[in-house]
This record gives sequence, structure tokens and C-alpha cells, in this order.
Amino acid sequence: MPRPRSEKARQAVLDAMRTAVTGGGYEAVTIERLATEAGVSKQTIYRWWPSKAAILGEALLEGTLPGSDIAVPHTDDLEADLRAWFAAMSARLADAESVALARALIAVTATDPELGTLLNDRLAAPVREWVVGRLARAVEVGDVRTDVDAGILADQFIAMGSYAALTGRTLNPAQTDAVVAATMRGIGAG
Repeated sequence: MPRPRSEKARQAVLDAMRTAVTGGGYEAVTIERLATEAGVSKQTIYRWWPSKAAILGEALLEGTLPGSDIAVPHTDDLEADLRAWFAAMSARLADAESVALARALIAVTATDPELGTLLNDRLAAPVREWVVGRLARAVEVGDVRTDVDAGILADQFIAMGSYAALTGRTLNPAQTDAVVAATMRGIGAG
């Protein structure tokens, strides 16, 4: 019968993964380095996780995800709220650590679709919640058409954030204004 996981060792491996990813990127992570940093054997890691993607996935599921904590209050001005959301997203992705984690998240999604789905659902949930809530309010006051699918719009916001992370290019204020103007033309009631 296999020995149960040591919670202390498991946390050490997950912490080592978070540190390694933010320090050198997902591509630079090796099982050997994780084992050394965590103070465990490679055999222990291979016994507990099938791949480095699985380790990263668990580390991210238990830790913070880039962009999941973007909080923008709702005001009476939908355009201003959208600009504020994109500015907050861009500020978050201007941080090298957040970019490294976002890129690693994308890599995990590509190598382990099931784990990627869990991680993306966790990351996307706060964005979807914000967009759905904000658009519901805008529909109520007549600023947005009733046939607008807030979930689809949220997916577009998430896609823009993912693309910014992949390319390392966040939206500048002029680009943000252009995106918000195009969005408003597409969803506006009047």
C-alpha cells in the first residue's frame, strides 16, 4: 500500500512550483529543480503527480490566479466601468509575475484539457460574474439591448486578457477606448 502524502511535502512542492513559474516561466520548470527546492525526492513527485502540468494545476487551483482578483465597482456609467475593468486587467498583466502565471495557465490548458477547464472556470468565474452583473444593471436602465449575451461578452474580455498575457502587450488607454467604443456600438440600446 502506498504511503500517504505528507501535507508538508505537498505544500513545499506546490510552493516551489509557484516560485519557479514566476521566476523563470513554465518552460524552465524541471522536476529536478522542484524536488531540490521542496526538499523531496523526484520519486516522491512522480508518485504524486503525473506531470509538471498537474503540479502547476494543483498549485494554481489552491493559490491565486492572475486576474481573478480584479475588482471594479459598478457605477452609473457603463463605458467608464468597462474602461476601468480593462485598465485593471492591463495593470495586472503589466506585472511580470502575473504574466508568467497567465502563460503557465495557458500552457497547462493546452497540455491537460480537463485540468485546464477547471483552472479556466475558476479564473473566468469572477470575470463572468462582474460582466453579467454589470450588463444586467445596464439592461435595467436601458443602456444595453435585452438580447445581449453577457456570457459571450465575458468570454471576449477573457480572450483579450489571455491574448495580452501571451503577447506581453496590454491595452494602452487609446486601445481601451477603442475596444469600449466598439463594444458599446455592438451592445448599446440606442
